[in-house]
Amino acid sequence: MSVTKPQPPRSEQDPETVPASGTKEAKPTLRRAILDNGALSVMFAVVFINLVGFGLLVPLMPFFAQTLNAGPWQVTLVFAAYSLGQFFAEPLWGALSDKWGRKPVLVITTASNVLFYILLAFAPSVWWAIAIRFFNGIGSGNVSCIQSYVSDMSEPHQRAGRMSLIGAAFSLGFVVGPVIGGFLAHEDAGAAGFRLPLFLAAGLSAVATLGILFYVRESRVRTHTVPQNFRATFAEARRNPIISRLILATLFYMAALAGLEATFGLWAKARYEWGPREVSLIFLFIGVTAALMQVVFTRPLVRRYGEARILVLGLFVFGLGFFLQGVNQIPLLVTPLVMLAALGQAVIFASISAIISKSTSPDRQGAMLGLNQSTGAIARIAGPVMAGFLFSQLGADGPLWFCAIMCFTGALLALRVARVERQMTAE
Repeated sequence: MSVTKPQPPRSEQDPETVPASGTKEAKPTLRRAILDNGALSVMFAVVFINLVGFGLLVPLMPFFAQTLNAGPWQVTLVFAAYSLGQFFAEPLWGALSDKWGRKPVLVITTASNVLFYILLAFAPSVWWAIAIRFFNGIGSGNVSCIQSYVSDMSEPHQRAGRMSLIGAAFSLGFVVGPVIGGFLAHEDAGAAGFRLPLFLAAGLSAVATLGILFYVRESRVRTHTVPQNFRATFAEARRNPIISRLILATLFYMAALAGLEATFGLWAKARYEWGPREVSLIFLFIGVTAALMQVVFTRPLVRRYGEARILVLGLFVFGLGFFLQGVNQIPLLVTPLVMLAALGQAVIFASISAIISKSTSPDRQGAMLGLNQSTGAIARIAGPVMAGFLFSQLGADGPLWFCAIMCFTGALLALRVARVERQMTAE
């Protein structure tokens, strides 16, 4: 089956981009370009604000759950419930954004998080917290909609670079958020000691909602078509020789990334007797390295070599970081090797998103990007489980070998994507 040709991101109803009769297609006016860049800037700011709100809770959730008398397995359920909510939400919100437009979906999902953060602050038990985190995951499952908005507002050659800025907003949010959360939380006060960070997360979501409502303009014309269901979207992706491999690559690399996040602290303690302070500094280096790569280097690299080649390189370097960490015995090399892996990981998100958007018609981008994000949610559930099992069965380095194999397998899939793209271009 042939892959859908990339379509122009502007709607036919946009009078400022419709060419005059008998002339070459007109370029967007300066005013339109300024509006587009302003809307995208607001979108990047919204992602950053949302991720700061999410990131400030990530290191606090285990301690918050323990104040509700949660056992270790219930603490993991608090995390898994969030990813499970995203698994169901991403394809749903993506498809609805194809039908309703991006802006209404972004407003609804972002505003819902205000409610769920407040409810979580007053959760009476760990089971209530798990349920609220599930619905919080549904509200946060709008990444595919954000990606679709950026795709709508970008020409094909701009998409990877702009997707990388979305990735940078994620990375910076994860750097800033935990620092703020750790400063505001007071564990000795019990559950009440975590309410201020939760209220701040709710406030940031409210600010993001207002930003979308007043400063983001719609990028799609509303349609009356019925959104495709998940099964039909999955069948379409499976038939596509590019998208099917990209979704598998997402499954493999996200499982590796989630496995790293879940077991790195355990590995560092077993290998080098490191504690929370040393581990938190390592994650700070990861976030800063990934953000710099996404903001400064991804766009020129993609312009020169193309998304598919950069994806192959990113997956290989990410896997190489795990492999070298497994054979390394020198504590001083841990941070440089982690930063090497972060350089590879930083280009994967943007490259996969850009290739999917180019390989999908505009009215199906939300659904297809949602399927890809849903696959990532499955990986975020399965990756930590597999890494934890291997840690207990094979020792501290077991998860590293697992993550390396996942990334190298993803690189082989991406290599096949590059070959298919070249064949289609030649035809």
